[in-house]
Amino acid sequence: MPMSSGGGTSNPRRAYFSMPREKYPDEDGDGIIEDTELVPPTSLAPIVPILRAADEIQADNPRVAYLCRLVAWEKARAIDPAASVRGVGRFQARLVQRLEKEKMETQRRLASTDAKEVQRFYERYCNKQIEEGVQMRKPDGIATYYQTASVLFDVLKSVTPEKFRPQFVKYGKTLEKEKASLHYNILPLNISGPTQPVMDIPEIKAAVELLRSVQNLPQPRPSPASVPEEIDEPIIRDLLDLLWQTFGFQKSNVENQKEHLILLLANIEMSEGSDFHQVEKYDCTIHMNVVNHLMSKIFQNYISWCRYLKLESNIKIPITATTQQPELLYIGLYLLIWGEASNVRFMPEYLCYIFHHF
Repeated sequence: MPMSSGGGTSNPRRAYFSMPREKYPDEDGDGIIEDTELVPPTSLAPIVPILRAADEIQADNPRVAYLCRLVAWEKARAIDPAASVRGVGRFQARLVQRLEKEKMETQRRLASTDAKEVQRFYERYCNKQIEEGVQMRKPDGIATYYQTASVLFDVLKSVTPEKFRPQFVKYGKTLEKEKASLHYNILPLNISGPTQPVMDIPEIKAAVELLRSVQNLPQPRPSPASVPEEIDEPIIRDLLDLLWQTFGFQKSNVENQKEHLILLLANIEMSEGSDFHQVEKYDCTIHMNVVNHLMSKIFQNYISWCRYLKLESNIKIPITATTQQPELLYIGLYLLIWGEASNVRFMPEYLCYIFHHF
């Protein structure tokens, strides 16, 4: 007799949540596995965020947490239907046992059906944790809430694909836009909320301001594939955003290398700035010698490569340049290429070739 989250199987639209009663055997031949901590094998990595979200909301609404794990179970079956990878069968056995137990023990708190339960919990969660709570959270906490809300949105779509209120679509689009700029980085560059202490470090502030100097540069036409719909903020916030829109690098790579470059500039300013110039502690600027120093370090291997092959360097800094935008653009371009080069990054001569012909 199949089991479903709604207590019946007559409705074919609920077939997504049907789960067989049979037990999965222990891979070691010891019989049925006792319910323990659910740790999926690496082959089931896509369901990890769903299980984390279920744990996150367990105390608030055990029934919705159960539905999240049910979706995780369905995804696990879709990834490896025969449980052929080692550890998958064992994990599925534990998950099935927990789901059967939670189906009987959990109660709906907000509605009469599972579909409406997820809908109402999702709406309350977005209102409370995201719209009202974002100003009070640290970046890592905000990231957790966005991830959980994204999982709830997927569960909601699975439960009620034919009945979707405009409010839920609005929340979903907002979540995707926020997640696009929310990463587990050190610097919260594009996160709404109060300023974090790390952003008040003078050298960090100076490096951010330097990268955001994009005046007098040609603005590329935004690519529809890389710009979210209904975006309200400027597309080009800094020099690396300009490179992103010009060459189509991955957005996550752009955010990572943006932080990378800011930290490089700030670190050089902190360690060697006193040798370049004297400034007040809280009136810091990135001196031109700091950029030149980083430029020479980044392109040292490329210059040697050009000399060895008797090639003219493609780095052309205008003599009439009044700012260091050209240097920063070249540095940013090299870092972005490095960020998307995968294993090629471990072969410096290949990176030099790519940069030279970019």
